[in-house]
Amino acid sequence: METRPYVDWDLMNSFMIDVFKSYGVPEDEAAICADVLLEADRRGIESHGCNRFKPIYIDRFVRGTLLPVTNIEILNETPTTLVMDAHDGMGMVASYKMMKALIEKAKKYGMAGGAIRNSTHYGIAGYWATMASKEGMVGITGSNARPSIAPTFGVENMMGTNPLVFALPTDEEFPFCIDCATSTVQRGKIEYYARQGKETPAGMVVANDGSTLTDSEEILKRLVQGTAALAPLGGGPGDEMCGYKGYGYAAVVEILSAALAGGQFMKALTGSDPEGNPQMYHLGHFFFVVDPDAFLGREEFRKIAGEICRALRASKKAPGYDRIYTAGEKEYLAWLDRKDKGVPVGETVQKELIELRDRLDLPYKFPFED
Repeated sequence: METRPYVDWDLMNSFMIDVFKSYGVPEDEAAICADVLLEADRRGIESHGCNRFKPIYIDRFVRGTLLPVTNIEILNETPTTLVMDAHDGMGMVASYKMMKALIEKAKKYGMAGGAIRNSTHYGIAGYWATMASKEGMVGITGSNARPSIAPTFGVENMMGTNPLVFALPTDEEFPFCIDCATSTVQRGKIEYYARQGKETPAGMVVANDGSTLTDSEEILKRLVQGTAALAPLGGGPGDEMCGYKGYGYAAVVEILSAALAGGQFMKALTGSDPEGNPQMYHLGHFFFVVDPDAFLGREEFRKIAGEICRALRASKKAPGYDRIYTAGEKEYLAWLDRKDKGVPVGETVQKELIELRDRLDLPYKFPFED
């Protein structure tokens, strides 16, 4: 049962917009960024919601590794493709403009694809894919990130958690949306464990001597030091649990995120120079949109996708389990539970919100202060 206090969605949205504006983000772009972060909390993906507001975005403004104004440069454009340089501005702003453009291209030509270089963290990848599914189209996206994953048979963190995401429209209340990292656990989840004072489950992180690590605070430090790495999806460091599959998909995302836009990759994305000084992250993202109307129609696609999902959920359950889910269903259920309650906020985030409010002298009072 949830014991954390809730903050009204509109209150949190207004607060985050005002904080972003205080650090120089234009108001319309601040609204995009706030909505992406809150969408993570709406879906129950707390590792990428309010928990990351201060440490990943605001603190990076302060360190100078994230620019509040996003100056987008178009590097190449055709009727069905688009390549952007975000010049180290807000990854969420660049991604929003990319997806809006690709959706319009796909409506006209059936398919469209794009890539962004010199970007920054773009929030939950599912946000961008579901921009397409809301229009009745298929959305696909991926992003590289700070090195975290070791290749199969290795212990050195070489690639990021590299999400590979698909959102498919259905005839149900929610799309089929698979939004997950290509590692067994994403760095944001370990950050969440650390903030909650919890250990990371054994087998998800490997030390450079091949041993497993569970202390979440230690893991975060060692990931930065390069003395620990996340296991690829399936596990590692060996291939007994078929971790080579996650390793392969992580490599696909790394290549597409960098090569389509001529961007940087792997060790160039650490956020630090060789002396350990902070520097820009220079991340890359890729996006594809497919319009089923260019095939046999959106309604036919929705109907068949929905039938497949319902058949999966209706299949025989394993002993001890009474429900099967399809991708995106748990996120939809989280929204139904939270839409009238607000954002659940733990003690660490409460302190961060108060600190930001007081530092910026903003006129807000949070319910957890009563």
